[in-house]
Amino acid sequence: MNGLQDVQAGPGRRRAPGPADGTETPSSGTGTLRRGNIVCFAKEWTEDPTSNNHVMRLLAREQTVLWLNSVATRSPRLRSRGDVAKLRRKLGSFGQGTREVAEGLHVYTPLVLPFPHSRVAQAANRRILRAVVARLRTRLGMDTFQLWTFLPTTAQYIGLLGEELSVYYVTDQWSRFSSVDGAKVEAQEQALLAKVDLVFATSRSLVECKRPYNPNTYLASHGVDHEHFSRALREDTPVAPELAGLRKPVIGFFGLVQDWIDTELFAFLARQRPEWSIAVVGKSLVDLSGLAKYPNITLIDRRPYADLPAYCKGFDVALCPFKVNDLTLHVNPIKLREYVSAGLPVVSTDIPECRLNPAWTRVGRTHEEFLSQVECALAEDSPDARARRSNAMRGETWERKVADIGARVAEARERKRSGAQ
Repeated sequence: MNGLQDVQAGPGRRRAPGPADGTETPSSGTGTLRRGNIVCFAKEWTEDPTSNNHVMRLLAREQTVLWLNSVATRSPRLRSRGDVAKLRRKLGSFGQGTREVAEGLHVYTPLVLPFPHSRVAQAANRRILRAVVARLRTRLGMDTFQLWTFLPTTAQYIGLLGEELSVYYVTDQWSRFSSVDGAKVEAQEQALLAKVDLVFATSRSLVECKRPYNPNTYLASHGVDHEHFSRALREDTPVAPELAGLRKPVIGFFGLVQDWIDTELFAFLARQRPEWSIAVVGKSLVDLSGLAKYPNITLIDRRPYADLPAYCKGFDVALCPFKVNDLTLHVNPIKLREYVSAGLPVVSTDIPECRLNPAWTRVGRTHEEFLSQVECALAEDSPDARARRSNAMRGETWERKVADIGARVAEARERKRSGAQ
């Protein structure tokens, strides 16, 4: 799902947070990690870009990064077409060996047993990954390195691979995903939190949840590729062809449609305002057949990241239509900053991180209130308002966020070295 928001900050260093503080990582003149390489456990590289991709791509500019495709947060369901397809992709990716997907960033799919809660599988995977990582580090010329993980089920590898520093970058309340064994994932994550040297969490509520298990937990809110999404405001950017012929206004959403998305909200808007066009852009992992009966709803499959500004240009209002539950109360929607960088007015359901940004986002607590907020957003929008919104995101870039993260990691590394002496 992966994240959204944060507070504006002035230049220079910010005060380091105390034990109960949720402020962000400090700004730094450089904030880089020049002298360290990184091995990281993350999702599959080819999935929709999230903070995993953005952060590691930038860190790879100044060091070697070895990205290990998903080592599993749950056991596969062999009756699931999606899970079977994913297994096939992993086998195909393994056959490709190590791929350099960007300068300094190498992706590898280890063949591990996809049973994260099995002790036998865990023992086998530790042997496999210890040997694999050692071999790949030698091949890539990686001496000292940091071990980063974006996955909650990787505690068993901390301290096993020879890293000088360990980092857990948490983007979601993993134990609340419907697809996992919540109690087991929560226990594994708590073990991970207790072992790593440093934790970054992408929302304030995640910081509050994780800091009791690791006092070195800090807010690292998401950035945005402002240059990319602000192309929606350029005259030479065409409207996406699927949207060009739709009746105005176009109320739009892009992203993965999973069980945390309130698809009934799309239907409600379509019923209440048949003169509006509702555009839903993205891969769906839930049944959307109930939306097909609405002539003013257009369902568009996943589109490349490079094309998203063209879809933003065709939207009149953009939506963050999350269900409100124990999972989404901790989310920081990454698409919020992307929408705003495109100049779009945004309406969200009642998600805490969205409430923090009233200048960017209107919030509806019920379907009726959501509809009213969309109407207000339409009425108050203008070219000048779009330019102001987009300009507000100029200081929220991934480069700025990664510099802040780098400064915090450098502090942790020096602190650990001093302690070791």
